[in-house]
Amino acid sequence: MADGNCSWREALAALGLILCAVPAVQAQSFPAKPVRIVVPYPPGGPLDDVARALGQKLSPVWGQQVLIDNRSGAGGSIGADVVAKSPPDGYTMVLANSGPMTINVSLRKDLPYDPQKDLAPVTQIISGPMVLVVHPSLPVKSVKDLIALARNNPGKLNYASAGVGNLQHLGMEHLQALAKVKMNHVPYKGAAPAFIDTLSGRIDLQFANIVGVLPHVENKRVRAIAISASRGASVLPDVPGVSATLPAFDLDGWMGLFVRAGTPQDIIAKLHRDLAAAVQSPDYRERFAKRGADVVVGGPEGLAKIVRDEIPLYASIIKSAQITAE
Repeated sequence: MADGNCSWREALAALGLILCAVPAVQAQSFPAKPVRIVVPYPPGGPLDDVARALGQKLSPVWGQQVLIDNRSGAGGSIGADVVAKSPPDGYTMVLANSGPMTINVSLRKDLPYDPQKDLAPVTQIISGPMVLVVHPSLPVKSVKDLIALARNNPGKLNYASAGVGNLQHLGMEHLQALAKVKMNHVPYKGAAPAFIDTLSGRIDLQFANIVGVLPHVENKRVRAIAISASRGASVLPDVPGVSATLPAFDLDGWMGLFVRAGTPQDIIAKLHRDLAAAVQSPDYRERFAKRGADVVVGGPEGLAKIVRDEIPLYASIIKSAQITAE
């Protein structure tokens, strides 16, 4: 009988070891099929550019296709919801920014997912401020000039954004509130079409992600008059922060990857390791550093902190400006 009990205990112990080893085996074999990165905005925008460059780095490392899936709409919420309802296995990620993760939770009452409960952070990969740009035909060279022009022409200046409630929109509303001026908001379905109209002169000005706008600043198709973050931007050393004129203004931009909540921690850890290696490679880092973006790989907790800190910040701007979703 004693021998029988011993055999039973040994069998249970062996089974436990096998079960504990399953996650490690999953992580070692991941990915065993193509991986999808959902971009919650249209093709051609800054997040799309970053995602496609990332896919090019990861595909040969994983020996699998990395598919870029543009699912735009509802300020990034449609794409984020695709991932929030995907299997929790790490094969579907969303490259998100403030819109679907920290803004829409206060903007959209019918948001079909909870950013903090339904999505799990993997890592931030890009940090880059917005640049306040104007069409060269607009007679302003600073935030001070812009405020003066807006005060003398109330409601006559038009600014573009990637959509109602987008970070570009909130940035301009925050600026207007602090400067006590009023300009017209012209929302677009994505950053790319908004910027095209600013380049053409159909729109006077906008906040734009530094990753996409820098080449156009350099060739003088738009004029940069300020940086959204008080820290400024090393690639535009002569362009001050908005905070130089409006001290309370300090908004930064970021991009990070999230998976479905419930994805095994070992899979998230592997994704973090592989993503960090990809974006910290010299060619990837240099590609975006030249365009004003810094590579940042703070891991799951670092990205979770950004989400926690930003939600109340943007909630206050949305409430103050009385912004409602379309």
